[in-house]
Order: sequence, then structure tokens, then C-alpha cells
Amino acid sequence: MKILIVEDDANILSFLSRGLVESNHTVTTAMDGEEGEYLALTNSYDVIILDWMLPHKNGIDLLQSIREKNIITPVLMLSAKGEIKDKIFGLKHGADDYLSKPFSFEELEARLESLYRRGLTQGNNSFTFGDLIIDIDKKSVIKDAQTVTLSLKEYELLLFLIKNKNAIVSNTMIEEQLWGDEEYNNSNVIQVTIYNLKKKIGKELIKNQRGLGYMLEIK
Repeated sequence: MKILIVEDDANILSFLSRGLVESNHTVTTAMDGEEGEYLALTNSYDVIILDWMLPHKNGIDLLQSIREKNIITPVLMLSAKGEIKDKIFGLKHGADDYLSKPFSFEELEARLESLYRRGLTQGNNSFTFGDLIIDIDKKSVIKDAQTVTLSLKEYELLLFLIKNKNAIVSNTMIEEQLWGDEEYNNSNVIQVTIYNLKKKIGKELIKNQRGLGYMLEIK
């Protein structure tokens, strides 16, 4: 997942960022509402983790602002405000989920996965494309009744293509989604990942759009 964390507590921010990176997510961070809003409006994320109490612009105002601009990215709101009325307030103002501080990292990650699946599948946790079956919950890919073994990057790329099905995704979009700020030495890494994925799931599903990128074509 590509995740934006907007949190002004340096310790919590470091804890979240380190844990999510170790879990192979791509993480961008901001420590105030204005920077968080700018990032949310100018970049694409799978999930946003948003603190309520932020300098310059609080989380609720930030959330309302991005929703008014039709940013529908799932948002998990964090807050020390743990009363039911506070949770209801946050959810009514655009949050998709709400987690009170303190919290366990395991619960937060489970909630992120749930939000990601919800946004990716729109209620469907499995897809069937011809002889290919993808189960999001089980993180499994079946082709011709046989399990297809994908690397982590190949699986993430497949999900990204599903999310953007029938639309062209460029090399830059794939790079930002799968690697973020990571550096990699192989300049052909995207092409190699695409090639390997097509070889495993079927060349006919992923179309090369010369000079533009790639598209998962689903009729």
C-alpha cells in the first residue's frame, strides 16, 4: 500500500512509519495539516492515516477540504478523543474509520488492510478474469486451478493494475506506487516486473501502451 501519515507527534510518526515500512508499505509523512492537505491533493495514496489535533489545520478541517475536492481516498483518523460522540463526529465528517490513542500497531495495520480492500474491491473480495482468480483476503492468485506464486512487487503491481483497470498506468505511477522514495539500481526493474507478471498470469491481460504505460484490460 501507498500510505500518507499526517501526525504531529514525532514519536508516534516514527513508530508508525518504521512499522509500516518494515511491513513493505510505501510511506509518506507530514507533521502539520497544511502540508498533509497539500500532499493529499497532489499525490495518490491507497490510505491516509490522519491525526485529529494538528498544527496549522486540524484533521477534521483537512478531511473536509479534501472531500470537497472529491478526494475519496480511505481515511483512518487517529485521536486521543476516545468518546463515542467524538468517533461519530469524525466519521460524519468524512473519516472511513476511527482509532483512539493509544492503539496497537497490529490493530492499526488490520484496519488499514480492511480500508484498502474496501477501496480496491468495492465490496468484492475476489476477482475472476477468464481462468484467473484473485482472492484479496487470502492474497492468492489461481490460474487454471493452480496456485500462481508471485513476488511481493508482482502482487502489488497486479493489485495496482486492478485498481486502475481499463486505464493506462505510466512507469512513473508504478514507480511511485511500488517503490516510493526507495532507490533501486536496476533501471529496468519495472519492465522486468511487468514481464514476469505477464508471464505468470497471461500476456493477454496486461496490454502495453507504447510510450504511455500499461493497462489491465477487463471487459
